[in-house]
Amino acid sequence: MLSKEKMARINELARKKKATGLTEKEAKEQSSLRSEYLAAFRSQMLDTLTNTKIIDPLGNDVTPEKIKIRKKNNLH
Repeated sequence: MLSKEKMARINELARKKKATGLTEKEAKEQSSLRSEYLAAFRSQMLDTLTNTKIIDPLGNDVTPEKIKIRKKNNLH
């Protein structure tokens, strides 16, 4: 995830945007920070899903093949 400083800056820019608006430089910074945040979030979510095993009520492994393949490839 992002550092505490970057998260604080994202929140600071969001508050300022609502209150008074952002300068062009601040808007670009906000966009860049949001992109970085989303990339980190997606990566973390993908790792979580890759390490998840889905079992149906009968005890059968029903994990989607894409996840099984990704997990197998990550182990090697």
